[in-house]
Amino acid sequence: MQVIRGEVQRGLGRGKVLGYPTINLKLEDHTVSGVYWGLVYLGNETPHKAAVFADQTRKIIEAHLLDFQDDLYGRNAIIELLGKIRDPDQFPNDDELKVAIEQDITKVRKHFTN
Repeated sequence: MQVIRGEVQRGLGRGKVLGYPTINLKLEDHTVSGVYWGLVYLGNETPHKAAVFADQTRKIIEAHLLDFQDDLYGRNAIIELLGKIRDPDQFPNDDELKVAIEQDITKVRKHFTN
């Protein structure tokens, strides 16, 4: 189990455009890479289930909070990685990326129901 802490920053906005908005934190841990299932803690709120992508190229970790929509820029967050789903991959177009994200989210939901 790994934990990443930081302030929510603006990213490229690509997740939002694709229909999967994310919160973004700086990634300084060089051992984390790929797609994970995990929890996001925001203050004293109940933890939020999330699909998480650690991007070593951009040095950022992105979390898509399931069934959640709110502006979290500037808030402090903790991302707890509970397990890895897959290694990072390149996709030839946004349609294939969206299919992969949906498959990842389905796997994340299954982990939380088991």
